[in-house]
Amino acid sequence: RKLWIGEAEYRGRVCGVYSWWNNIAPFELRTYQQNQSIMKTSLVLTVNTTNPPLGALLTVEHLKDVLDVSVEEGKENALCVSENVVFKDANSIARYLARITARNGTGLYGTNLLEHTEVDHWLEFSTARLSKPAHFSAAVQELDCCLSLRTYLVGNCLSLADFFVWAALKGSTVWQKILNEKKTLVHTRRWYNFLAADKAFQILCSKWIMAASPSSMPVPTKASENSSANQSNEKKQDVGKFVELPGAEMGKVVVRFPPEASGYLHIGHAKAALLNQHYQVTFKGKLIMRFDDTNPEKEKEDFEKVILEDVSMLNIKPDQFTYTSDHFDTIMKFAENLIKEGRAYVDDTPPEQMKQDREQRIESKNRSNSVEKNLHMWEDMKKGTDYGQTCCLRAKIDMNSNNGCMRDPTIYRCKNEAHPRTGTKYKIYPTYDFACPIVDSVEGVTHALRTTEYHDRDEQFYWFIDALGIRKPYIWEYSRLNLNNTVLSKRKLTWFVDQGFVDGWDDPRFPTVRGVLRRGMTVEGLKQFIAAQGGSRSVVNMEWDKIWAFNKKVIDPVAPRFTALLQDEAVVVNVPEAQEEEKHVAKHPKNADVGTKSVWYGPKVLIEGADAETLSEGEMVTFINWGNLNIIKINRNAQGKIVSLDAKLNLANKDYKKTTKITWLAETAQAPFTPAICVNYEHLITKPVLGRDEDFKTFVNRNSKQEECMLGDPCLKDLKKGDIIQLQRRGFYICDQPYEPVSPYSCKESPCILIYIPDGHTKEMPTSGSKEKSKASTTKKTVSAETCEAIPATDVGLPSTPPASASNPLELFQKVAAQGDVVRDLKVKKAPKSEVDAAVQHLLSLKTDYKQMTGQEYKPGNPPTKLCAPPTLSGSSIGTDERSLYDKVSQQGEVVRKLKSEKAPKDQVDAAVKTLLALKAEYKEKTGQEYKPGVPPALAEPPTLTSDVDLYNKVTEQGDRVRKLKAEKASKDQVDAAVKTLLTLKAEYKEKIGQEYKPGNSSSSFQPFNPTSDVELYNKVTEQGDRVRKLKAEKAPKEEVDKAVKQLLSLKSEYKEKTGQEYKPGTQPTPASQTLTPAVQADSGTHLSDAEATALFNKITTQGNEVRKLKSEKAPKDKIDSAVNELLQLKAKYKTLTGTDYKPVTTEVHDKEKKKQDKSEKLSKSDKQNKSAKSGDINKKKDLPEDIEAVDSGEPVEGQGPKKQTRLGLETAKEENLSDWYSQVITKSEMIEYYDVSGCYVLRPWAFAIWETIKDFFDAEIKKLGVQNCYFPMFVSQAALEKEKSHIADFAPEVAWVTRSGKTELAEPIAVRPTSETVMYPAYAKWVQSHRDLPLKLNQWCNVVRWEFKHPQPFLRTREFLWQEGHTAFATYEEAAEEVLQILDLYARVYEELLAIPVVKGRKTEKEKFAGGDYTTTIEAFISASGRAIQGATSHHLGQNFSKMFEIVFEDPKRPGEKQFAFQNSWGLTTRSIGVMTMVHGDNMGLVLPPRVASVQVIIIPCGITNALSEEDKEALMNKCNQYLQRLLNAGVRTQADLRDNYSPGWKFNHWELKGVPIRLEVGPRDMKKTQFVAVRRDTGEKLTIPEKDAEIKLKSLLEEIQANLYNKASKDLKENMAVAKTMEEFQKELDSGKIVQIPFCGEIECEDWIKKTTAREQDLEPGAPSMGAKSLCIPFSPLCELQSGEMCISGKEPAKFCTLFGRSY
Repeated sequence: RKLWIGEAEYRGRVCGVYSWWNNIAPFELRTYQQNQSIMKTSLVLTVNTTNPPLGALLTVEHLKDVLDVSVEEGKENALCVSENVVFKDANSIARYLARITARNGTGLYGTNLLEHTEVDHWLEFSTARLSKPAHFSAAVQELDCCLSLRTYLVGNCLSLADFFVWAALKGSTVWQKILNEKKTLVHTRRWYNFLAADKAFQILCSKWIMAASPSSMPVPTKASENSSANQSNEKKQDVGKFVELPGAEMGKVVVRFPPEASGYLHIGHAKAALLNQHYQVTFKGKLIMRFDDTNPEKEKEDFEKVILEDVSMLNIKPDQFTYTSDHFDTIMKFAENLIKEGRAYVDDTPPEQMKQDREQRIESKNRSNSVEKNLHMWEDMKKGTDYGQTCCLRAKIDMNSNNGCMRDPTIYRCKNEAHPRTGTKYKIYPTYDFACPIVDSVEGVTHALRTTEYHDRDEQFYWFIDALGIRKPYIWEYSRLNLNNTVLSKRKLTWFVDQGFVDGWDDPRFPTVRGVLRRGMTVEGLKQFIAAQGGSRSVVNMEWDKIWAFNKKVIDPVAPRFTALLQDEAVVVNVPEAQEEEKHVAKHPKNADVGTKSVWYGPKVLIEGADAETLSEGEMVTFINWGNLNIIKINRNAQGKIVSLDAKLNLANKDYKKTTKITWLAETAQAPFTPAICVNYEHLITKPVLGRDEDFKTFVNRNSKQEECMLGDPCLKDLKKGDIIQLQRRGFYICDQPYEPVSPYSCKESPCILIYIPDGHTKEMPTSGSKEKSKASTTKKTVSAETCEAIPATDVGLPSTPPASASNPLELFQKVAAQGDVVRDLKVKKAPKSEVDAAVQHLLSLKTDYKQMTGQEYKPGNPPTKLCAPPTLSGSSIGTDERSLYDKVSQQGEVVRKLKSEKAPKDQVDAAVKTLLALKAEYKEKTGQEYKPGVPPALAEPPTLTSDVDLYNKVTEQGDRVRKLKAEKASKDQVDAAVKTLLTLKAEYKEKIGQEYKPGNSSSSFQPFNPTSDVELYNKVTEQGDRVRKLKAEKAPKEEVDKAVKQLLSLKSEYKEKTGQEYKPGTQPTPASQTLTPAVQADSGTHLSDAEATALFNKITTQGNEVRKLKSEKAPKDKIDSAVNELLQLKAKYKTLTGTDYKPVTTEVHDKEKKKQDKSEKLSKSDKQNKSAKSGDINKKKDLPEDIEAVDSGEPVEGQGPKKQTRLGLETAKEENLSDWYSQVITKSEMIEYYDVSGCYVLRPWAFAIWETIKDFFDAEIKKLGVQNCYFPMFVSQAALEKEKSHIADFAPEVAWVTRSGKTELAEPIAVRPTSETVMYPAYAKWVQSHRDLPLKLNQWCNVVRWEFKHPQPFLRTREFLWQEGHTAFATYEEAAEEVLQILDLYARVYEELLAIPVVKGRKTEKEKFAGGDYTTTIEAFISASGRAIQGATSHHLGQNFSKMFEIVFEDPKRPGEKQFAFQNSWGLTTRSIGVMTMVHGDNMGLVLPPRVASVQVIIIPCGITNALSEEDKEALMNKCNQYLQRLLNAGVRTQADLRDNYSPGWKFNHWELKGVPIRLEVGPRDMKKTQFVAVRRDTGEKLTIPEKDAEIKLKSLLEEIQANLYNKASKDLKENMAVAKTMEEFQKELDSGKIVQIPFCGEIECEDWIKKTTAREQDLEPGAPSMGAKSLCIPFSPLCELQSGEMCISGKEPAKFCTLFGRSY
């Protein structure tokens, strides 16, 4: 045997310890009994998760069967034996545990003195040598040598030596690398892996190494960083991000958890407590638990006790317990100091008025009181006098602050209630906001953790600190925990308790700590969930399934499995050969440590009824914990329900792969079932996320608790309260109340009550039935006779002929359905063909009978309506009593809604609801139908004539006969005769009914029509629509507009219900059945005969023709007047009798024919002008706005797609109809294609190339300024979007929301970005920490969506558009302000240098500035064709508004420790610029492109190609064109040659002129001979002859000339149309002449609204465009005239502040 170096030396020491042992041996014997008593009690081992004592933990795990040691998390590693005995060293802990269990034969500390010494040696070796990097290499070599012939380090079994040496290696990074090197240290690797396979070591790895302790949150340890290779593939733990506390020092961090003792802790509080504990443990600091007892009204001692228990449940151990009331004297002294320094004052303003004053920033009358007066009033407060109770103490901060918390907040109030701790000593109590910073400072808190909802109060917190001159804690924010379908407010939770909706504060539906624990949440699962959230500041709403999923990870490995069956659904299975016996099986199939349970077997067992339904005879089924059984027979009762099954054991067959697995229970007298009740809970709140203004009481789930009676496993009798189990194939449950046998008092047994524990799946409720197998079952729909009687024939479009027997059709329908099921079953079972054929034949026979009886084909799922004889008028007439009763119900409904909206007392609402229900019951009893809003009882039903129905049925039968003859291929004569009969019947039907025969639409389907009320309702809708438009035009408050829109939609809905047709402007209601002649109905309710109606109709038509004839012949006036009078009389008579205006039947058809005729005429003219022209542009009219109408290209032919546009040129002049011209230009020039989503358009390459040119120019310029490109997601959460209130308020109506994923409703809607401030700035807050991180300059090229409700216009106003948006952050205001103007200059260059459009640079007024910004600069362009201005681009200075909202802060080196908010800018340019360019430069020939943005600057077109031209000359001409093309491309001119031979040169000239190409190069055979070409300018049409050799120089020069000419022309246009006005009359005059005007302006928003309203015109500016007044465009940087001193605003009310540009605008 080899001895490693030094072993002999250590063995030699053994002799030296004998004498020592002899001295202490008597002591050991004396303490033996003490050790035995200690072993009977539970020891507590506290573990610091940042540095867990792995050796000690292995010892505890090994001794768990003989010694009860409770392991808890804490700040340090310690074993507490008693108050006076605490071991803190891992070696000492392990030695102690090993010694007190030595008598149990554990042998961990060796079995003799020599082994004791060896164990001590290895303990020292692991600590002194293996754990130190400098000694590790030599130490591990020695270890390898020693292990060469050993299995264990000491003796023949595991000892502390193995534990500690293995643990040292486990925590070594070097050792983890060595493990992968198979050729080195083979003995140590063999020993290490051998131990790692042991169960105790695996448990240690899973609990303390691979998964860091949740209570301490995810602090990385060496052990976790260096986990062994065989565990490296384990799933990564789901943990959140914990940000390091700024300025935190190890051992000096003090945090606090300050709950208010006014309710139970909920899991939001649990997150706060655990986060504080995380930082306490991480920095080995101090945690103070402080009860906030500043309000004696809410403070209750009972809640203090409860909260302490809840904190203990969470295993949180604060270092110190305090109360805010401990510091009342100190806080009062600080308050008095503020009064004496003039920084606080006593105010007796009533609370409601004070609230309004603070909102309106109005100072209190007491703000200027003297110190003496304040002190006098303060004394009244301290004494609690009647006057003192009306006062409060307010801090004097800043009443004009944008932060409402800084507007002189209350810091003390007077309350005469006794305090639970201080009694009546004080009459005044501080507010939490005032007390918190003082107590934090006094108690030494270094870091105050608060949720982001307190963000606005941070400024106030630090103001108090500075004003009082006390130490400043650091505030660290984190997001509050928001869970869906619940409320966390104590006030709201108390309401549930008080109303009796829940059992108490520990109700399993409650989000309280006790509630979730009672429902089955484990402390460990809760901690892991909180750990996953981390210290994030992102506010999100979470689903409950997330928290339950974490819990499942904890309970699934340890929850024992049991069985329970639904008591009422259990089915008996008879297994005669089975013997009644008991066996023991594992409670958990994958964890033997859970133990075993008894399972009884016998000849009679029960299974779930749902499982039984899935089984079939002959099937082999696996009974869990038994084996395979064959189903011999299924026994059913008369109703077809399974009552029992017969089965046979097949236990020899071990094939379980493809069998159905079911749970079961044996019925035996030796082990009776345990009665159990399974309780399933749903959410208390039905809506996932409640809106800010929504009342939670409206969404209370009043049926959130369901109970099921179960037959339980006999073992369930042994469950204790709080035990968590799994009922197989049902889910996890927690025992809420254990089973109790028959009580001698009640003579009843108490069932075991089990509460279902959600497992994180979307569907929380457990389901019964087999999960492994399901068979499709055919659902049979039956309709009761009562239901059929309630449906009139007219509603289903069938003739009203009643069958011989009222119930026959329904019975026959059911027979057909049943026979269909029989046929399907036979086919599934593959029955003999003869059987299937017979069943099919019977089915067809039944269907034939059904058709004969009902007159319609059998359709599955559509049962027949019971057809009743038509009632007579007198019988069906509903009297005025029913109508008045209907009105009473409606009125009472309004009363109820009003009471609820006003939040009236509950008893008042209940009484109103009770009255409403009584009225509805009376209405139903009287009318025989349910009350439906908007559907009043009909006054009379139109009679249905039996003869009409008979005729309808005859047509139907004859149609069937014709189809049958054709299907049977009968002779032509037969078919023709049948068709002739059919046509005769149809003609007779039409003549009699007045409408075409339509299958499925009976002749009786006349709808009652009340012309007077319907027209009145139509007018109401029209008036309400006008009201809505007016409110929007006046920019009325959103609530007012929403209310008006809601009323409009309600009226439209009522209109549709009443008339059966959609409301259409300009189209008054007509009877639904009106076709050739309207249903002629007199007011009395009687119908005119068809002959009378037709005769009167024809008379009007004849007389109308007579009038037209007289007018065309220019007859005498008196003759025409006489004819017209007669016509009007006939029309009046017609309207009186029918209730509708006369309308010529052929009007619509005639109009369509006329349009087609006009179109064909236009097309023929166009074809004559362009003989060789081909059909071109697609012109869709799907989505044209009202103010830009597409050219009518006719209706598309069905099946052929959109019809091609064959007219090449423009058909409308720019000066005649700008909207039509614009529409034609952008489509025919191939810039835009219309899309089937309103407001969205396809940008074709011709347009997108312009955008790319703009992008390339601007992108290069901003990069010179240090801007970088990036991209952020297009989706933004609701919480993030609503963070900046004033910002999102402006965009709110335009925000598009994603509310569904597939068919699933999202818990919270997600917005599509309307702009990206709220998307980008949370990231900025993370990235900006120091002044060194600034400036931050980012830009993104992306799209945004703004769901405009106005008229969409391509490029100018679209719902989705492309843009660039820059967002920058700076340390100083000056830097930000400088960049605003730099960017504005770049935008001006884009318009002026690229697009050749002059602009006016200026600053937006307060009304028009960017929402949430400090100020906005803009460039404004002018479109003279419409006399309207348009905003070109904007550059915004946001100030610090957004940085304060999103916490974009940095540490300023000049002010250490203070947070400074960044100054921000945002700026954007959109594809609107392309539309502006089109409007400004385009002419009546089409688009005019500035050369610098044209994708094709020169188009080469060959000319002079005739039949006489030889092929050689033609080829030479083509070669010459290609030469020009190559030369110009080489010279950098964007050129294209149009060499298509199927278009004439003239067509090409028109085509490229329309597309706006700057220069057209024409070359023909003669030009080639003269070595020249012709260049035609697009801007002027001028033709220039240029020598061939000068092509490059001349054309490049010409392009620059065109660019300059376009700019100069537009500039001149702008100057001529920009005027100055000093009076309102001048202003109106200039405005109406189509100009933009600079006027003196005061800058007030109210004044601007007045100007807009005053200058609005009644007539539209252009067809389809809305009427509008002038609005401010900008305050020009260079105005046309300077403002004179003392000059008044144009309104004449206020002094003018600046000269402002106003005009009508897009």
